[in-house]
Amino acid sequence: MSSSSSVLAPALKSVFALVDKPKSDAAEVVVLKFGSSILRTQADAPAVASEVYGHVRAGRKVVAVVSAFGGHTDRLLADARELGLDHENDLLPGYVALGEEKAAALTAIACDRIGLDAVSLSVKELGIVAEGELEHAHPCGLRGEALHKALAEHQVVVVPGFGALRPDGRVALLGRGGSDLTAVFLAAELGLDRVRLVKDVDGLYDRDPASASGKPLRYRRASWDDARRHGGALVQHDAIDLGQERGVEIEVAALGRADSTVVGEHSAPPGRSIPDAPVRVAIAGCGVVGGGLLARLLPDTRYQVVGVLVRDPKKLRDVAAPADLFTADAQGLLDLKPDLLVEALSEGEAGHALIRAALERGIDVASANKQAISRDPAGLQALAEKHGARLAYSAAVGGGVPMIETLRAARAAGPVAGFEAVLNGTVNFMLDRIGAGADFSDALADARVAGFAEEDPSSDLEGRDAAAKVRLLAFEAFGETPADGSITCDVLSAAFKPRAEGGPVRQIGACRLSDGKLEASVKLLNDLPDPMFEDLRGERNALRVHGEDGRVWLCKGRGAGRWPTTESVLADVADIIRAKHAELGYH
Repeated sequence: MSSSSSVLAPALKSVFALVDKPKSDAAEVVVLKFGSSILRTQADAPAVASEVYGHVRAGRKVVAVVSAFGGHTDRLLADARELGLDHENDLLPGYVALGEEKAAALTAIACDRIGLDAVSLSVKELGIVAEGELEHAHPCGLRGEALHKALAEHQVVVVPGFGALRPDGRVALLGRGGSDLTAVFLAAELGLDRVRLVKDVDGLYDRDPASASGKPLRYRRASWDDARRHGGALVQHDAIDLGQERGVEIEVAALGRADSTVVGEHSAPPGRSIPDAPVRVAIAGCGVVGGGLLARLLPDTRYQVVGVLVRDPKKLRDVAAPADLFTADAQGLLDLKPDLLVEALSEGEAGHALIRAALERGIDVASANKQAISRDPAGLQALAEKHGARLAYSAAVGGGVPMIETLRAARAAGPVAGFEAVLNGTVNFMLDRIGAGADFSDALADARVAGFAEEDPSSDLEGRDAAAKVRLLAFEAFGETPADGSITCDVLSAAFKPRAEGGPVRQIGACRLSDGKLEASVKLLNDLPDPMFEDLRGERNALRVHGEDGRVWLCKGRGAGRWPTTESVLADVADIIRAKHAELGYH
C-alpha cells in the first residue's frame, strides 16, 4: 500500500482483542479531557464521542474526563450559594459536581450510540481522594477499584472532572479548571507519561491568539515555566504543577487535530500553526449514512460542505440543509473543487465511477460504499497514489466496527490464514427477530423501521452485500480478492425457517487461503466458528481473524445504522486530514 493512498497504513494493535496475547501487549490506555469550551451543550457530546472513537479505533482504551456543560457550573454554584450559608457550605460541592456527572453520563450515551462499549462513573465511584479547601482541594490518593474494573470491562470510561472525595467521604472541588487536574492526576495514577487536554485552541501560543496583534506563534513543545507564563487560564496551574511533580507531560490540542503543544521538561521555539481555513467537503448520497454525515458536518466549523449529490435535489430530507447544496450533477459536484469527497452512494457502479473521477483530479476520498470499493481496491489505491490523493474506506465494512484496522493489525503481526465474520447488520437483525419467533415479513419490516434495511433489501438478503465485504477483507488480509463470481452465497428468503436443533443462525462470510488459492463464501450457519457470533444481537457485526502462527484477532460492535457508520467515515476523514497536515509539515 502506498503512503499516500492508505492513510491508515501504520498497523496498530487490534482495537478489541488479540486472543491469548501476553499481558505486556494489553491495549494502551489514554486519558483525554474535554472542557466546557468543547462541551458547551449536550449537542456537542457527539463531537466528543468522535474524538474518543478515533482513539479506540487505533487500538486504545480511553478514560474521558469531562467538565460540566458550558455555564452549568456557575448556575449550580449560584443555586447552592443562594440557599446555603455564606460562611459554611459543606454540601455545596456535592451539588455542583452533579454538572460533571450529568455531562459524563450523556457523553457515555453518545459513545454508545456510535457503537462504543462505554460506561460512566460518578465522583464517588471514581474515587479520587483530595485534601484542603472545600472548593480548592488537592488530590492525594485514588480508591481505584471501580475505575480499574471499568477499564477491564469496557473500551471507554467517561468520568467527571472537578469533583473528588474528602477522606470523610464528602465531595470536594478541585478549583476552577479542576478537570485539568483530574485528568493529570488520573494519568499519573494509571502510570501514563502523557495526558491530552482537548481545548478550543490547538495548543499554547506565545501570546493570546484571540486578541494579540500580529501573528501569534504556537509552541510545539513548551516547558513547565512556558506554560505557567503563557498559559493564562488555558491550563490550570495546579495541573501544571502536578504534571511536573509526577512526570506527566500535558498535551494541549483541539478536536480532530493531531498537532498539539506538549508541555514538559523541554521547550522549543514557537512556530506556525495549521491554517484555520475549513476543509471543503462534497458529499455523495444523502440516505442513511450520507444524511448522517451531512447532519454532523454542516454545523462543524472545521468543514465547509460545498455540495451534496442526490438523485432528486427537490426531495424532502430528514436533515435540515440549504436547498442550493443539492445537485444531481456528479461532474458539477467535482467542479466545485472540494478538498475531500465523502462518498456514501448506495449503488456500486456509480460510486466507483465517481471515486475514480475524484481521485483523477487529486481529490481525497473517504467512502462507505463497499460495492464501489470492492470492485477494484488495488486499482483505486494505485490511482490515488498516481494523483497524490488519499483513499480511505473503513466504513465500507462493519459500520462502526473497525474490521479493516483489525485485519491490518493482524497482517502486520504475521501472515493471515483466514477469517470469518458476521458482516451484514440488516440480516443479523432479521435473524435475531426470526429466531425469537417473528415471521420473515415482520422481521424485514422491523429492520426497515430501525433504519437498517434499504427499500430494496435484495443485496443484503441474497448475500451480495456480505460478499462485497468479504472481497474487501480478503484484499486487506491477502493483498488480493476472490475471483468474480467465486463467492458462494446462501439466500435469506421468506422460505427460511430457523433450525430446531443447535444454536442461533448467523450469516457468516469467510475466506481462507488453501493451497495458494482463496476460498470464500457467505453461508447461513448455526454451527458457528466462535461463541462470539452466538452472542451478537440486532445489528451487531463481528470478525475473527486467524494468523498462520495460531493467534486469533477479534473485534465486534454495531455494524449498521446511521450513527456508527457515520462515525467510521468521520474517523477516515480525520485520518486523511491529519495525513495531509503531516505531509505539509505542520505540527
